[in-house]
Amino acid sequence: MVIYGVALLSFCMLVGVFVGDILGELIGVQANVGGVGIAMLLLIVLSNLSHQKFHIGSATESGIHFWSAMYIPIVVAMAAKQNVIAAVSSGWMAIVAGVAAVAVSFAMIPLLDRIHIGEDDDS
Repeated sequence: MVIYGVALLSFCMLVGVFVGDILGELIGVQANVGGVGIAMLLLIVLSNLSHQKFHIGSATESGIHFWSAMYIPIVVAMAAKQNVIAAVSSGWMAIVAGVAAVAVSFAMIPLLDRIHIGEDDDS
């Protein structure tokens, strides 16, 4: 059922925001530090753990996988647009760092594609 996917997503987001706020307080920043990333990692771990440890139905599993697949691109898009104006207005270093990170990510795609785990899909 899709509702279990929403429940798992909500739990991960609440834990991520809470931990991000605590991290922000610990380092003296009045902001959430890494809460969205923590929530994404927790969602990945829990959604993969759910079908290994728990015996859940196929409808429940499909709901969890649906929201896992939807959450990551949406959150990445939201996080990407948050501080673009502040980063661009603060100087060229932010722009150079962003372009370099994207270039390195694109360069890693062929390398990661060559890594084979398990059997090939062509067989």
